[in-house]
Amino acid sequence: MKNVTDSFVFLGHWPSAGSFGFNTDILATNLINLSVVLGILIFFGKGVLSDLLDNRKQRILNTIRNSEELRGKAIEQLEKARARLKKVEMEADQFRVNGYSEIEREKINLINSTYKTLEQLENYKNETIHFEQQKAINQVRQRVFQQALQGALGTLNSSLNNELHLRTINANIGMFDAMNEITD
Repeated sequence: MKNVTDSFVFLGHWPSAGSFGFNTDILATNLINLSVVLGILIFFGKGVLSDLLDNRKQRILNTIRNSEELRGKAIEQLEKARARLKKVEMEADQFRVNGYSEIEREKINLINSTYKTLEQLENYKNETIHFEQQKAINQVRQRVFQQALQGALGTLNSSLNNELHLRTINANIGMFDAMNEITD
């Protein structure tokens, strides 16, 4: 500081400057100019700088507050989503269990239905076999009866004469008339 005041004191003593002149000492004049500019800037810019910093501080605080609110909402939504996920997983497990139960029930119903169908087919087969057996037995009886009748007729025709034939016819007619009287 002494150098600065010395430069003002010795300003009048410079022979080239006269009573009024320029300070040619670059270091001394720059320091003075700089200190004057800085003083003016600090004096007048202090309020502006303070306002800028306060505004910036408020914006940062608002951003932090908004971020905290968003974080809280995000956590709340995450908890809701987790609860929904847990509920959906439980419902899926329930559907899976019910689905397996339903599948087992359907499987048992299908097996029972198949057994009933097979039983009905077995009964139908047995009835068909019995019917075919009866039909075959009736055909054999009819053929045996026809052959026996032809054999009896052949024997009768060969051994019967006219008189024996008439007596047999009369006896059969008499038996037929007796049966008619009994039924009437």
